[in-house]
Amino acid sequence: MYSQRAIFIDAGFLHAAGGMHVAGTSLRKATRIDHERLIKGILETTEKHSGLDLLRLYWYDAAKDALFTPEHKKIGLLPGVKVRLGRMSYEGNQKGVDLKLGLDLVGIARNRAASVGYLLSGDDDLAEAVEEAQDLGMKVVLVCLEDASSRLGVRSVAENLALRVDSIINIPNSLIETSFLRQVLESPGSVEPLPGDPTQASPVGPASGTPAASSSSADALACAPQPARPTPLNIKPARPKKPLEYTPPQFAVSESTLVYSSTHHSSGLVLGSEEDAPLSVATEVGARVATHWYGTVTQQELSDLLVDRPLLPADIDRVLLKDCAQIIGEYKTDYRSIRHELRRAFWAELEELISGKRV
Repeated sequence: MYSQRAIFIDAGFLHAAGGMHVAGTSLRKATRIDHERLIKGILETTEKHSGLDLLRLYWYDAAKDALFTPEHKKIGLLPGVKVRLGRMSYEGNQKGVDLKLGLDLVGIARNRAASVGYLLSGDDDLAEAVEEAQDLGMKVVLVCLEDASSRLGVRSVAENLALRVDSIINIPNSLIETSFLRQVLESPGSVEPLPGDPTQASPVGPASGTPAASSSSADALACAPQPARPTPLNIKPARPKKPLEYTPPQFAVSESTLVYSSTHHSSGLVLGSEEDAPLSVATEVGARVATHWYGTVTQQELSDLLVDRPLLPADIDRVLLKDCAQIIGEYKTDYRSIRHELRRAFWAELEELISGKRV
């Protein structure tokens, strides 16, 4: 077996854990990632731990129809990095990502291409693949984010997975804090003009470098009926964009710990005490997700959301449930009262943001 290291990164896990650390939510649009800095830091951390040369860093993510996005292309062009894509379902869940990661982990171990595999994931669905790779002679090291409030001491990791790896190391919190950048604004951005939309066209004249229309043409245009400009309902004009200040929430999370999973299946959470006040946590989470979502969308996206009220899109609902489960556990989050409060708090906070009461 070659004395090399291979790195396997579940991007969904890393996005969720990093987003919770710097912005308090797993909402992917709430943070922008400096992937080059992040990957460089992970390479340095694993090299310092093993001292081995790199075989390859595998980056697993999901996209619509498993097609590369501009972000994935940028990551894939980094030296030593290979992007592997699964599909993103309508509900916003990853499909095929765990399978690809598990097959690659076992395949590299079987081919004796690397002696140590570094795994950045918290999903207990990978526990069997880890054990299979170990049986083939590979050491598997779990790479995590430190979390002192968790019983395991790490963020978003299933105990079932943590018990099966050979060892656990941490990514420096400073790396996450410098690689994940909050991009939450006070109000939604303006609607992008559609190509050929006459209501969004800029004035044409000598100042723009284009010959002005003749006077007769101008008179004809002035007399012609103009289409009404669509205006989103109940939405104030966008205020100047300014980053929001974020203060990490202080919840009582004594023994609560998130078990990350790319599916909705139970992942074996260890729940906290009954004094965690689940309803209060649901209120905080619902309001926080609304604030971050409101600051990362366009006016048109906001209008589309209001049309379907009180229904929430699957991707927003998934973030609400995931963020709440990270604090009080999946079991408690399944209570109807908790889910109702999450959605109620989201809409209540959104109403205040739209009306301008919360600036």
